[in-house]
Amino acid sequence: MTSFVFPGQGSQFLGMAKDFHDNFESSKQIFEEIEDYTNINLRKIIFQNHENKLDLTQYTQICVFSSSYVIFQTYVKERNLNSEDIQVMMGHSLGEYTALACSKKLNLKDCSLILKKRGELMNNAVSPNETGMAALIGKNSQFVQEIINENNLDIQIANDNSPIQVVISGTKKDLSISKDIFIKNNIKKFIYLNVSAAFHSKFMIKAQETLSNEINKLDFVENDTLIISNYDANAYNDTLTIKKNLQNQMASKVNWTKSIKKLEDIGEKNIIEIGPNKVLSGLIQRISKNFDIVSINKIEDL
Repeated sequence: MTSFVFPGQGSQFLGMAKDFHDNFESSKQIFEEIEDYTNINLRKIIFQNHENKLDLTQYTQICVFSSSYVIFQTYVKERNLNSEDIQVMMGHSLGEYTALACSKKLNLKDCSLILKKRGELMNNAVSPNETGMAALIGKNSQFVQEIINENNLDIQIANDNSPIQVVISGTKKDLSISKDIFIKNNIKKFIYLNVSAAFHSKFMIKAQETLSNEINKLDFVENDTLIISNYDANAYNDTLTIKKNLQNQMASKVNWTKSIKKLEDIGEKNIIEIGPNKVLSGLIQRISKNFDIVSINKIEDL
């Protein structure tokens, strides 16, 4: 069995999936279809970075999703892959939506529109330049949480990415205060991230409530593919639980380390990362050495 994982925001790059678009008519048609649903000229943004929109949260998420979905569908077609051959799918933050679309639990139109809405809500959740995120390199999430608790820091763990990489969210002021404290406690690197707000934190609660109402209207399809949830790092194929977890995802921690451990517990050995860059492959290798990982983001990878 092979599992598929899909990247989130931050993996985007100029020209992602363009070689698929230019060489496969089916890929071109998928881009056109998503553009029709969302009324966004995705290819102008992805291939030309029109008006510098590629790194704007409002557009980044639907662009990464579209590119990942195009690559996955091309892979399935070229390899004559059957859905029965796929036991588990998962994604990092917005990548979880990609997993739901690629597993056919959500149709393409619904997934495209909900991600367009998600990007808009997250982009506008707080005033610009008030909040942000930082990556901490060198310690695990338990260590980081202990430092937060011991020093009464008003920040939250947003992403538990690997045993040596944790992302935190907070106001710019609180992140600045925490930097010296973390460095003094043997965090090797404190890296401010180029994001518009403090994602996966309390600052997203209002936006999450709005998105939750929209998610509630979606029709999810039951099938045998397991989805490992960012929210609690457990595997599900019942749509009620998948929907509930998705409704809680935006303001909650991304439990990526535990999710990969769950994949390991299930007994999966092969992972294919589908989408721009190879961010997740690197994180997975730091979590466990028990997987054979392949990354597919250009035609040569097929």
